[in-house]
Amino acid sequence: MAYKYPRIGKHKLRVGKSSAGLGLYAVNEIPRGDYVVEYYGPLLNEEEADKKSGKYLFKIDRKWTIDGTGRQNTARYINHSCKPNCYVEQDGKRFFIYTRRKIHPGEELSYNYGKEYFEDLIKPHGCRCGMCNGKGLVKKKPKV
Repeated sequence: MAYKYPRIGKHKLRVGKSSAGLGLYAVNEIPRGDYVVEYYGPLLNEEEADKKSGKYLFKIDRKWTIDGTGRQNTARYINHSCKPNCYVEQDGKRFFIYTRRKIHPGEELSYNYGKEYFEDLIKPHGCRCGMCNGKGLVKKKPKV
């Protein structure tokens, strides 16, 4: 199934090395609550998604999944974090990424991939977000 062209964000982003392989980074400061990028790709029905499987599949509902495998989908480089600086908003069959707080230049963007994805694909290998103990429990700041 075809998909619409993604909504373009106004902020410059770059792909670079991260603790999880590659990540998406802010080039300039991004204010809290700003739209950053759309997660997009072809729509797959349930049968197609089951055959394909993979870490770039973004499930919309029981019937549809976005295949974000294509490199033109820059949102695919946003890594999971147990304490993310972005969040995802769904509008129909589309997913948009917004900032939870101000993002500083050079900061890696992240959002929480959700419990099912975490349990199935991240936890078995250990979380690499740097914000948790590798098992999804957020590290507490030491008392001074």
